[in-house]
Amino acid sequence: MANWFSDLKVIEISSVLAGPAVGMFFAELGAKVIKVENKKQKGDVTRSWKLPSEDPQATVSAYFSSVNWNKEYLMMDFTNEADMEQCRALIAEADILISNFKFGDAKKFGLDYDSVKSINSTIIYGSISGFGPSSRRIAYDLILQAESGFMSMNGTPDSGPVKMPVAFIDLFAAHQLKEGILVALIAQLKEKRAYRVDVSLYDAALASLANQASNWLMGKKIPQRMGSKHPNIAPYGEFFETADGALVTFGIGSNKHFAGLCHELGLKGLIENPDYENNYQRVKHRDSLAKLIQEKVQKRESTDLIEKLISRYVPAAKIKDLKEVFEAESAKKLILEEEIENVPTQRVKTTIFSIEP
Repeated sequence: MANWFSDLKVIEISSVLAGPAVGMFFAELGAKVIKVENKKQKGDVTRSWKLPSEDPQATVSAYFSSVNWNKEYLMMDFTNEADMEQCRALIAEADILISNFKFGDAKKFGLDYDSVKSINSTIIYGSISGFGPSSRRIAYDLILQAESGFMSMNGTPDSGPVKMPVAFIDLFAAHQLKEGILVALIAQLKEKRAYRVDVSLYDAALASLANQASNWLMGKKIPQRMGSKHPNIAPYGEFFETADGALVTFGIGSNKHFAGLCHELGLKGLIENPDYENNYQRVKHRDSLAKLIQEKVQKRESTDLIEKLISRYVPAAKIKDLKEVFEAESAKKLILEEEIENVPTQRVKTTIFSIEP
């Protein structure tokens, strides 16, 4: 699978997270990806987004490294004609262009879709914007999380709105752009011509609201901040502390799951209790149910409890930090390592699917 796109050349004129994530997707599948960075600004801005624990002299950061792997890096000044000639030459030989220009910049530099199509009549032109190609708004993931409703739902009743800890809106947009480009590649099998694929962070965010959107659209229920609890299922997302001080959580999506949990915890009497006999009642009485579960969980060791529940096919997990996550062999096999400009870097691969004939 690693070389499926070995015949593709991708030009990535994009920075931060969404566009580079698309470029890395193609790099992981064997494409030649050339990342063109702004020479005047010393490259992709995320090169400087460093933790206090990182080397301040290094030319790349952990953030930059997360979505840049197996790429060729070129610094260009688009106000310099020699650099523009080199860029146009690269585009002329490319199959895909990935961009996320600020409003007006693509046309100013002659890198808008029509201009690029005149250079390469079969280019697939992938473009990411914040609020659509005609909007001048600067859009970071935080702004989109606020505008799209995600922050209003995230957090607890006491915390106020909370940003998700990963720039998921960028990643949602990246997945949308990947899918659009792949559809365009399929379309080229029928008609070899240029295609433009546009994705806005705003549209990608709203398209990812899923059941929460429908809860409002159909039920006129504005989702409230309820921590990790699920508005439609219980117990689902409540935290329970074990005897060894760990936190565990259960995803009880069916009566069968609930029965398995009750049997393991010695709460068999709840299975036919009218307050808990079905999901509707469990959501209605979730607070009293959580108290009963906590009384039993606090007497159990986390590892034993989780193992026993897994053996009963009950969705259950210990809440782990990233140190614990990456100590597992199942996580280690997903790490990609590479030295970029003499800096050892690591990131998690993004093409984790498998395809077999």
